[in-house]
Amino acid sequence: MSSTYFNDIWHQSQHECELLSTIDYERQHQDVETTVATMNATVGSVAADADAKALLQSSLYEFYLRYICLSNRLEDVYDNMIQPQKRQLVRKLLDACLGRVVELKHDLVNIDLMEFSYNDEVVERLRLTPMETELRIPRYFLRERQQELEFRKKTMQEILVKLGWLEEHEMEETVTTEIEAIRMLQMHERARQGRLRAHFMKEIRILKEKGKSEERSEKERSDSGLLAAMKIQKMWRGHTARRITRRRKMEEMILIGMLPPPPAVVKERAEKLEKLQHNEKRYQAQALYGKQFEERQRALQEEIRAKHGASMKEDIADEIRAWVKDCYDKTGKLPDFPSEDQGGSLHIFSRPGTESEHSRSSARSSKESRKTKSKSPARSGDLNVNENQEEEVSFQPAPSVCLPDIRAEIDLFNDTWRDKDETGVLSQAAYEDMIYSDKYQEVELEFRRAVDDVMRQEIELLQTAVGKKVKKSSKKTRRSGKKSKKKKEKDLTPDRTTESLYEELVTNGIIRKYPELRIKQFLGDKALTARNGTNPSPGDIRQILTEYCILPLGSDAIHNCTPLIRSILLAGPRGSGKKALLHAICTEVGAVLFDLTPANIVGKYPGKSGLIMLIHLVLKVSRLLQPAVIYMGDAERPFMKKIPKTDRTDPKRLKKDLPKLIKNIAPEDRVIFVGTSNLPWEADQKLMQSVYNRFIYIPRPDYGAMSHAWKTLLHEYSGGISNLDTSAMAKISDGYTIGAIDACLKEVMTCKRKLQLRTQPLTNAELINVLCSRDPVYREEEEAFESWWSKTPLGRRRQRFLELEEERLLEEQAQAAKQGNGNKKKGLS
Repeated sequence: MSSTYFNDIWHQSQHECELLSTIDYERQHQDVETTVATMNATVGSVAADADAKALLQSSLYEFYLRYICLSNRLEDVYDNMIQPQKRQLVRKLLDACLGRVVELKHDLVNIDLMEFSYNDEVVERLRLTPMETELRIPRYFLRERQQELEFRKKTMQEILVKLGWLEEHEMEETVTTEIEAIRMLQMHERARQGRLRAHFMKEIRILKEKGKSEERSEKERSDSGLLAAMKIQKMWRGHTARRITRRRKMEEMILIGMLPPPPAVVKERAEKLEKLQHNEKRYQAQALYGKQFEERQRALQEEIRAKHGASMKEDIADEIRAWVKDCYDKTGKLPDFPSEDQGGSLHIFSRPGTESEHSRSSARSSKESRKTKSKSPARSGDLNVNENQEEEVSFQPAPSVCLPDIRAEIDLFNDTWRDKDETGVLSQAAYEDMIYSDKYQEVELEFRRAVDDVMRQEIELLQTAVGKKVKKSSKKTRRSGKKSKKKKEKDLTPDRTTESLYEELVTNGIIRKYPELRIKQFLGDKALTARNGTNPSPGDIRQILTEYCILPLGSDAIHNCTPLIRSILLAGPRGSGKKALLHAICTEVGAVLFDLTPANIVGKYPGKSGLIMLIHLVLKVSRLLQPAVIYMGDAERPFMKKIPKTDRTDPKRLKKDLPKLIKNIAPEDRVIFVGTSNLPWEADQKLMQSVYNRFIYIPRPDYGAMSHAWKTLLHEYSGGISNLDTSAMAKISDGYTIGAIDACLKEVMTCKRKLQLRTQPLTNAELINVLCSRDPVYREEEEAFESWWSKTPLGRRRQRFLELEEERLLEEQAQAAKQGNGNKKKGLS
């Protein structure tokens, strides 16, 4: 597809984003309490609260789905567009839209009091399929860090080979000994002799059958009609058998690559290969134009500094001196110069009536200051989701941090690109005039800061000369006040490099190599209709982990503007895919995996000092190698009240340090703590909830997910040869997890059985016999998981809300009954 095609999609997406953000901004500034009060005046309080909540949920869910569709489209544009300046703008808008999706997801969780939200009416009104509502993970997460990830893989491979845990597979070092060569020759010679003997015995058998046929009686030979029919039958059966054998042989030769495949298969493979090559050319063009863009930016910046630097400094200094003189003439006092945190001289000339032609960057700087001011309340407000919101139920949406960024990028697009005439422009190189304008503003800001420092000193000298006592800037005191609130963590390894710390953790098995799995490999589709919050579909689980873990870890811009989640617990029966989801999170963002499972740290870093060093190393290296995932399997064991005597792993070793570790994950760190548990109800819930912010329950799959899993896994293991009835197997395996099905197929589909598939098709009985030897997920276990989830902070809030709603409903019914009885008495009287 041409660049013009993606340019048109970009313009359409920008127009839709502008309309959507305008409506979203207006909705956000509406007062929900006013709406509820208006409804209270017309209907009862219970009905008003219920209607207001349903209306708000429907509105938020519609914005949520529309932002998802918009983000998917912008991701496709960013991946295929080549022009570097356009890509910059699309990237910022994409990150802002993805951040808004995450914000809306947190608002929906607070309204529905469930991790999973549904609204079939909205989906039907927008005419979306469940597949279109699934959020796509941006491809740039991995593609733009490809060299870094390859270097990290190579480093880990070298460390593991040096430790002897992996073997180097090099063809040059493979030498066949004399004994092995003799055995190989013997094997082939015996096989050749066996084939010859079999052929000889076949010829003897044919000769014997010929002799018997010649001795048949004349009576049998006289029956010419029967003989003719038998001959025709024999010839037809031989022909069909040879045709089947020929077709099977052809398929086998195509499979092993000895013959070219049929034209249709060749065409399909050629199309895939052509698409891959086309994408590779696009990526190379993007890298080339991006490199040229950066080089031109540096060249123009140096040119502006050399040509306009001196005059720019003089103009800024004269402007500030004129302002000081004007203030002194009007008030008789020397003014206080704004500090650097306040914006310096930009703060002076950005006031109404003091606009200057030299303050070109004032709009941008004020925009940035708004960003920094608006980050902290949204973050701190979301941290209390699991702590202090259990008693009071409120569904007021949080103020958005990403919406001002979206509107700023839309304004920039409208000013620069919307009406830009690009007819006849085939080159995808950057525009020189735009680079010059941007770099001129950057250089001006740089010189303005330097001039501000000089002018502060001049004003202080003037104040001293006049006799006024100089006020010291409060900037340092404010900063020291912030630092004093949180003690700076002591660095226990100041003299060690990142490479040595990484090698130490790899050597001790704390940093682990993980299999590369994509989140799409967690089999199952999104829910087609609304479900209970404790029974989500596999697609819903994929989406919530994308929003909670993958997006904040993958992009620094998304992480900075979305509510902070430091830790998450994945709970579900054995084989439900918890560890596969962990590996998928790491793979999608290229994260480093730290394993703090109790069984993994046995005998490592012993004693109290060793444990302190372990926590320090994990936190330090995870910050240096962001993004990072800290993992703990069997997450309930550190918080168990009674440890079995047979357990030698000392699981309570990290009990006191885990809350400290979670709190030390700073808001700017792209680090998340992920725990998995099969038996979460065995832990002390209060202690566990002090460590984990979110709790995700992964139930056993339903019929649809099970049928899809059988089809996919059977095709993977049998190469598409098996024609097994997957519908029957999905019914029979109801109650089992996909992990149990995968293990069952691995046990049945051995190498020998795969070779026999052409002559002996796979039967249901083979799989059922192996499946029966495994334990299903019993109803008691499911009830235990549901009971545990109801004791989580979000579960308790939902239970409390339902109780309040039920009490209010009963009160309304009682009042209505009293009024009805009163009306009856009046009628009788």
